[in-house]
Amino acid sequence: MNQTYTNFFQSIIEQDRAAVVICNLEHEIIYMNPAAVLSYEKWGGQKLIGRNLLDCHNTESVKQIKKVVEWFAADDSHNIVYTFHNEKQNKDVYMVALRENGQLIGYYEKHEYRNAETMNTYDFTT
Repeated sequence: MNQTYTNFFQSIIEQDRAAVVICNLEHEIIYMNPAAVLSYEKWGGQKLIGRNLLDCHNTESVKQIKKVVEWFAADDSHNIVYTFHNEKQNKDVYMVALRENGQLIGYYEKHEYRNAETMNTYDFTT
């Protein structure tokens, strides 16, 4: 992929208001977008990059994360799993496989908020 596309994709992730935390197959946090840094600030924010994601979860969550990654690895058509609904933030959370030429290289957590947008349409003051 050429650098131009890479810049566009990076900008998309960095502008997203939902937290994006990307992990490699060793479960090491390799990237957090600004929304994730802010969202996980009380747990260290930016300092979480380089840490093992599994160290940030309880035993049951670790078991589920490993199970999902094994499922991703089993077949290149296995790419997204619904993991839970966060009632407090009214969002659904998914784990998504990251692949390069069909080969699993990592994963990330995708947040889809259900709240209606509060921003006015075409409001350029924000």
